[in-house]
Amino acid sequence: MPQPFRIVLPVLAGLALVAAPTAAQQDQAAPSEKPAVAEPAPIPAADPADVESIDAIVAALYDVISGPAGAERDWDRFRSLFAPGAVLSAMTPRADGSLPVRTFTPEQYVQLGGAFFKENPFYERETGRRLERFGNVANAMSAYASRHAPDDPEPFTRGINSITLLHDGTRWYVLSIAWDEAREENPLPDWATGG
Repeated sequence: MPQPFRIVLPVLAGLALVAAPTAAQQDQAAPSEKPAVAEPAPIPAADPADVESIDAIVAALYDVISGPAGAERDWDRFRSLFAPGAVLSAMTPRADGSLPVRTFTPEQYVQLGGAFFKENPFYERETGRRLERFGNVANAMSAYASRHAPDDPEPFTRGINSITLLHDGTRWYVLSIAWDEAREENPLPDWATGG
């Protein structure tokens, strides 16, 4: 998934850490003081063509986030690709070189992405894939290249999305996406360097 949130994600994660009470604090609270758990919003119906195969759902992931600045993405299409409880995780290097895990929901991604894409063009496409599948569970190591325009000769960033997929007998769902970007100390493998 896109790395343009490199600056925004640490802010989001920091706010979550400040705002969320620890498990111990929650256990000590009186029953009436414990926070209510919100029911997740219903997942919009997916276009069957988007979720009929691993190739289709991975292509839909890249397609739905790509477009010119100011173009509203089809966020219901984006939401329809994910299983209930899905999580996204970005490995965002800090200035000191450490790599904290930043996690967020698809809905938080919609909020961040919507704001970012209003001001910035963003086009991402898959450049290679390694797939492991066992029955109804699959993991796609999906290499990506991100550009400001589809015809830019060079991407501004490359990386790999680790996409965990589940099939419920009817369709594919994305359960999680974790990504890291390529950098000098983290070069892409040969299979991931196309396009």
